[in-house]
This record gives sequence, structure tokens and C-alpha cells, in this order.
Amino acid sequence: MAQPHPTQSGDHLDGQWYVDKLFHGLMFLCGISAVLFVLGIFLFVFAEGAGFILKSLDWRQFLLSPRWMPTSSYNPTYGILALIAGTASITFLAMVVAVPFSLGAAIYIAEFAKGRTREVLKILIELLAAIPSVVWGFIGLAIMNPWIIQTFDEPIGLNILNCGIILGLMAAPIITSIAEDALKAVPDTYREAAEALGANRWQTIAQVVLPAAKNGLLAAVLLGVGRGFGETMAVLMASGHSINMPESIFDSVRALTATIAAELGETAVGSDHYQALFAIGIFLFTITFFINMTADWIIRGSKRG
Repeated sequence: MAQPHPTQSGDHLDGQWYVDKLFHGLMFLCGISAVLFVLGIFLFVFAEGAGFILKSLDWRQFLLSPRWMPTSSYNPTYGILALIAGTASITFLAMVVAVPFSLGAAIYIAEFAKGRTREVLKILIELLAAIPSVVWGFIGLAIMNPWIIQTFDEPIGLNILNCGIILGLMAAPIITSIAEDALKAVPDTYREAAEALGANRWQTIAQVVLPAAKNGLLAAVLLGVGRGFGETMAVLMASGHSINMPESIFDSVRALTATIAAELGETAVGSDHYQALFAIGIFLFTITFFINMTADWIIRGSKRG
């Protein structure tokens, strides 16, 4: 229902109407600003790489070739298959590390922890998420690297295993937070009904709570995958940054994000190499956007259900 225009009943009502309109406009701008920022970033990245994508890019080579040699004097190639494989292998191992840890923490916080214990654990998880990625990279270099060399007798500890563990710990807080929200969203009547039928606490969680929250839990994992695909500094420092098609978790690899971070500052603006890096950015943006939209769709579906 439309708000009536102020009448001549007094200056107070007149001023209140304009203040209300002002704050309504400000809230609308704040709400739409996120959409505008994302659209602006995409347009900027696309504008920088559009010329190369539309005119020079060989899509078959770009997606299917493992040879990334943009600085070759004779035959520069722009294949990102090895970069995709490196990113995917790191992210997969990170989810293997993060998902059990995160779901276990979420179940304990949502179903077992009480009062002050729950609040302390939630604060600690938030603090874990606040650690800068470069600090995680230092941990990979200074702690994980020598540990992997000594434990597994490998010549170098900067590899998929190192980066996967570090990235898994980085993704764990966001997965835990969203998974805990999904578990808390399950109505208490479900738990009460299970207990009335004679189920114990673990049976209630395994057979009632987790199935009821499965959509939210899946969305949490997908957002963790998006976090893994988009991470840069820790991956650059802990992965070995070597272009390889991975065959084991002890292989050094290079990720898509790390390639952009390492090479963009040393390329000539407007060159094919420069535009190819922005093409990688468009590819990454598309993947992460699809992952996040899928997670959002799953969350909305779980709320409707």
C-alpha cells in the first residue's frame, strides 16, 4: 500500500515522511550495490579479455591442452588443462580434509554443545576464518613442507598434499558455519518424535536430523568448493607452482588463481598473454558463479521444503 504524502498537519509529520523516504532509498542502494559490484567486476574482466576470447583464442587448445607456454618466442600456447587439473586436485583433497572435520564440528555445536561451550566454539571457528591466507601460506612453507619431506621421504613438500590440507583448514570454517545453521533449522519436533519412538541421540542425528538437513549440508560443501577454487595466496605458496598433470598427491601443481597472481604483474598490458590471463579469470568467475548459484538454489529449495 502506497504511503500517503504528508499533509499540512504539522512539520513533525512532514519531516518524518522525508526521513523515511531517505532511509528507504539508502537501504535500496545498499541492497542493490552488491549486484552492481559483481556485475561491474564481471564487465571489467570480460572487457579486458574479450578481444582475445573472440578473435585469437583457440578454445580447443585452451581447454584441452596441458601446455601453458604464453611467453614462448616461437609457438606460444595457452592450454589450461594442467591448471584445471591442479586446481581440481587441490580442491578435491581440501574437501576430503574439510568435510568430515566441518560436519563433525557442526554436529557437535548444534546437537551436543550447550551454553558457554557452544559460544566459545563458534567464536573460535570465526577466528579460524579470520586468519589471512598469506599466513596459511607461511604455515604451508614453514611447517607442512619440512613435515611432508621428513614423513614421506619426498624431495619437496610443496605439493597437492600440503596445499590440500592447508586449503581444507581454510574452507572448514565456512562449511561448519553453514552446516550448523542447516542443522539448527531442523525443527525440534523431528527430534522429539524420534526420541518418542525410542531412538537414542546418535540414532536421531543419523536417521532424522542429517537427512532432514541434507540440502543445507550439500550447499555448505558446495560453498566450500567455491572457496577452494577461488583461493590464491595460500595455493601459490603451498602447491609448488609447477605445471604438471597430477598423478599423485605428492606432485607439485599450479592452480588457475595462482597463475593469474604470479604472471599478471609481469605481462605487457594488452598483449595476448595479458588477455589470456583475463580469459582464465572469466573461466574462474563462471565456475565459482555456477557453484554459488547451485548452492543458493539448494538452500532455497531446502527452505521451501
